[in-house]
Parts: sequence; structure tokens; C-alpha cells
Amino acid sequence: MPSLSDLGQLPKRLVLGRPVRSDRLGESLLPKRLALPIFASDPLSSVAYATQELLVILALAGTAYLYLTPWLAVGVVVLLITVVASYRQVVRAYPSGGGDYEVAMKNHGQFAGLVVASALLIDYVLTVAVSVSAGTDNIISAFPGLNEHRVAIALGLVALLAALNLRGVRESGRAFAAPTYLFISAILVMIATGLVRYFVTGPDLVAESAGYAISPQADYAELGGLALVLLVLRAFASGCTALTGVEAIANGVPAFRPPKSRNAAATLALMGGIAATMFAGITALALLSDVRYAESACDLVGFADCETQPQRTVIAQVAAATFGGSQSLGFFAVQAFTAAVLVLAANTAFNGFPLLGSVLAQDRFLPRQLHTRGDKLAFSNGILLLAGFAALLIVVFEASVTELIQLYILGVFISFSIGQWGMVRHWNRELGAGTDGRERARMRRSQAINLSGAVLTSVVLVIIVVTKFTHGAWLVLVCMPFLIVLMRAINRHYSHVADQLIPDADSRLLPSKVHAIVLVSKVHKPTLRALAFARATRPDVLTALTVNVDDADTRGLQSDWNRYDIPVPLTVLESPYREITRPVVDYVKAIRRSSPRELVIVFVPQYVVGHWWENVLHNQSALRLRARLQFQPGVMITTVPWQLESSVGRDDDRRDGPMPGDLRRGLTEDQVEATPYG
Repeated sequence: MPSLSDLGQLPKRLVLGRPVRSDRLGESLLPKRLALPIFASDPLSSVAYATQELLVILALAGTAYLYLTPWLAVGVVVLLITVVASYRQVVRAYPSGGGDYEVAMKNHGQFAGLVVASALLIDYVLTVAVSVSAGTDNIISAFPGLNEHRVAIALGLVALLAALNLRGVRESGRAFAAPTYLFISAILVMIATGLVRYFVTGPDLVAESAGYAISPQADYAELGGLALVLLVLRAFASGCTALTGVEAIANGVPAFRPPKSRNAAATLALMGGIAATMFAGITALALLSDVRYAESACDLVGFADCETQPQRTVIAQVAAATFGGSQSLGFFAVQAFTAAVLVLAANTAFNGFPLLGSVLAQDRFLPRQLHTRGDKLAFSNGILLLAGFAALLIVVFEASVTELIQLYILGVFISFSIGQWGMVRHWNRELGAGTDGRERARMRRSQAINLSGAVLTSVVLVIIVVTKFTHGAWLVLVCMPFLIVLMRAINRHYSHVADQLIPDADSRLLPSKVHAIVLVSKVHKPTLRALAFARATRPDVLTALTVNVDDADTRGLQSDWNRYDIPVPLTVLESPYREITRPVVDYVKAIRRSSPRELVIVFVPQYVVGHWWENVLHNQSALRLRARLQFQPGVMITTVPWQLESSVGRDDDRRDGPMPGDLRRGLTEDQVEATPYG
């Protein structure tokens, strides 16, 4: 029959499966075919909404400025290629998995490193919230009746992702590989089919929203000069969501199979090529089919029942136009794979956040628990922490991509910029060290790539701050200083504790003597066991201590003490206010004051129970005493457990047999019964 502890582990085993030995960590390393869906699902899937976010900003001014879309898309593609090339230099130079955080820490110092870390931690949380919300949007585009359950669907998907990641990197990789590759295939087929249809039968490629006009918002009715520039820059910044998650591969290099750096660089190049192709193709089809998409469905002139019916996403409209309508097999295939990969895109954060948290914990900027691997060799605490914060954002913003996207990408471009400038300094230092001509040429080429990435990402960062600050980005800029202060406080605490624990001369001195105190409430088996254990330590002084809170009970205890002829004197502390904890603590303090080098060991008998409700009925005095005594220097607290039948089962060994040490002293069981204290 399974024990209570086994039953308590059952839900955990159902979710996680059997635990994995530490020496099998190498077996969880990833080949490129699994690393791509695990670490690159975010940038690959962001093409599903990057075009939409670009169009929705331009649509604020109506349809007049949609002609700028191709030029902005080219800018996004150029930026994507540059950033991917830059991160290929990062994974070669820093293969330990710290990514931008490690680059900033080593080349700019602690403050810059913490700025990057705080930005990335926030961005990973937003990645989960945005990706899951976008996936939920695509589910609703296929089944509009689910719109009222948007938040519940998103929360369920976050829980599912957390459970999959808790099962381990390789197992989650296998689960995520098929949807990611199916999504890539579906989008490439859609792009090829759509382009063929347009150039063969052009008039047939028409989006369902092509006939709608868009009412410009009041602030954008008449644009000119600076206002137009700001609109264009804001649209470009929104389109840059296609770059989110690029840095995750640099943070996940340790998870790759050897040669780690080479495999990570190859995966980066593959991811960049696929993402750029899909983003450019979807944007082209959206323009060729005259997709109209507004911030609110009611801004679309002619949209029926805009108050209750959601507008289809851009990718849904493109799929319907390409494959012959919203009831076609191709439409449902694209929607299914898009929804799946958008949800799974959060997996990039579920890998990046725990890995970064582990590095920060190792550097003592986050709690050490984040550096501990769970049963399946995954960083379980980081996974659970990420899921909790993402779920909170989804609830607060009601799983709205339009609202969440305003907080997005600021953090990732902060890390991009600081990291790339750090790489420029890294190559300056390496070039100064002196190497042969061929190696110096390679370094200068890498430095030029990183310099290009630094300049471009810094420009985009300024654009994002200027255009998105009043639309929600301010919240990220408020949270980052809070995180930095928190991480520095944690680091100061760990450093202070480490300084206090350095061995010195006093820590090697033996105590002058040992004074053992056994706490007594009545004469019963737990008390006698505690006395036996205390005597076995051979202390210099042994005191049995009780507190008088009831005169009749204390007289009965003294009578039993004498009747059993226990060879330890019983000390009674008076407590006129019926307190137990304070008199004991004062007694211990008095011993320490009179002899500071004396070690005091307090033996506390404690019941071990098998049901949670039994804890309410027992051990309360013992817990209060332990809580107070643990703050007293020179005092050790020894809990002496007595297992009640509920904790081990009635068919286990009898509880009334010889006590520890009795048989060694030659006492038989009958003698023990006759003499309760051996």
C-alpha cells in the first residue's frame, strides 16, 4: 500500500514523470533539429503578428500611408539579418550561456550587466504573455464563439507550457518540434501559393477586409512634418517585434551538443534566414491582397457588428485569400499551426528565463534556488516563477495583444544595444592582446559586424522609447530600476553572509563545557527518549527542565519523576503569567551570560504525525521554542522525534520496544518495561 509521502508525490509524477539522475545531464543536450524549435520558436512565430503590428500603427492615419509598409518591412529585415550576424559573434566569444548579461558584465561592469538582466527578465515574461495571447487570438479567429473565454484559454495554455517544460528540455523539444516545423512549412506553402495566384490570376487574391475603409483617429487625421515622422517610426518599432527572442540562442549555448558554439551559430543563421523569408512573404501577401486591419474593429468602415465580433488577424485574412476562403482546409491548417507555434513561442522564454535566472543566481544576484535543477534536470523554480508572472500579466491586461505589445521589445532592444557595444569593447581588448595577422583580420571583421549591430539597435532603441513611452513602455522603465535595486540587495546580502562565515580563530575554539537541557512536559516515552539521547552525548551538565503553568500538573509531574526514579534532577521554572517560551529562553540566556564559552544543547521532544490536521493539535509549544531559541548564539536545538502510529502505519515495528542504546547496554525488553528510563 503506498505511503502518505508516495501519494503526495503522485500528482508531481503524473506531470513530470520519473526523475532523472544528475549524471545523465549530457543526454539532455540538444541537436540542431531540436534546438531550433526550442530556442527560435519566438522569432519564427513573431512573423505571425509583426506585419499586423506594423499595419495597425499605419492604419491610425487611415489607408493613406499604407504604401510605406514595404519600405518599413525592408528595414525590419535588414535589422534582423544584422542582429543575427552580431549574435553569431556572441555565441563564439561567450559560449557559457550568459549572453548579453555576461557580455555586459565583463565589458561594461556590474551596473550594465544588471540593466541587461532586468531588461531580459521582464522581456521574457512579456514574451510568454504576448505569445500566448496572440495564439489565443488566432484560435478565436477560427472559432469566434470562444472570444468570451479569452483569458481562461490563455491561462490554460501557460499552465500547459509550464508542465511541458518541467518535464525537461529534450522532452519539451520533441513536443515542440513538430508544430514549429509544420508552421514553417504551412507559411512557406502559403507564400508560394499566394504569389503564384497573384501573378497568374491577380484579381482572385483579395482579403475579406479589402473593401473596408479605415477611419483615421482624430490625432492622425491631418499629418505633416514631425507627426508623420513619429507615425512612421512608431510603425517601424512595432514591426521590430519580429526580432524578439533572437538573443535566446546566445543564452542557451550550454544546452547544445558539442561543438556548442558552432551548432548555436548555425542554428542562429538558419533561424534568421527562415524568419526573414516568412516576414517578407507575409507582408507582401498582406499588401497584394489589400488587407485592412485597425486597432479597433469599429474603425473599419463597413465592418458589421463591430461591438461583438472580432476582426480576423492579418495572417488569417491572408490564408483565407490564398486558399479560397475561411472554410478551406488550407485556412484551418495555417490557423491551427499558427496558433500552436504562437503558444509554443513562449517556450523560448521558458528556456531563456530559467537559464538566465540560473546564471544570475550563481553570481548571487537572485536566490540560489533558481540555480537548482529539478527532477527532470530543468530549472524548475525559474519555470514556475516565469509562469506565475506571465499569468498575472494575462489577467491584468485580459490577454489583449494590442495592450501587451506596447510593453514589448523595449527590454530586448536594451539588451541588444548594451550587449553589442560590449562586444565592440571585447574585440578591442582582444586585438590589444596581440595575435597573428589572420586572427586579427577575423577579429576586425567580427568587430565591424558587432559595431553595425550596436549602431542599428541603439537607433531602434531610441525610436522605441520615444514612440512607445506614453503607450505603456514607461511601465517597463519603472520596473527595471526596481529589479536592479532588488538584485543588488540580494547580492549584498549573500556577500555579507559570506563575510560572516569566513573561519577565524574563535570558530576553532572548543566550548569550555557542554550543558544539555531536556524540555519536559510529562513523563512519557518521548521525554524518556530525549533524556536517553541527551545522556548518550555525555554532556558536562544535564538538566531536565519544565515550566510550572499549573500547580497541580507540576506536582503530578514531580511525583511521576520520583516514582520512576529518573536519575536526572528536574528543574522547575515558575511562570506566573502561564508562559512557556519566555522562561525557557531566559534560563538559557542566563547560562550563556554566566559562561559565554559554554555550549547549550536544548533537546526538544516532538511528535511526528501523519496527517496535516494533527500538526494543529500537537507541537505548537515546540515550534515556538525553536523559533525563539534559534536566535540565541552558542545554543544548539536538537529535535528528538517520536513517531506516532499515523506517521508510519500500524503494521510497522512496535513502538514500545527497547529505546536506543538499551540493547547495547545489555537490557532486555522486559527490563525496559520495568525501568522506563534505561
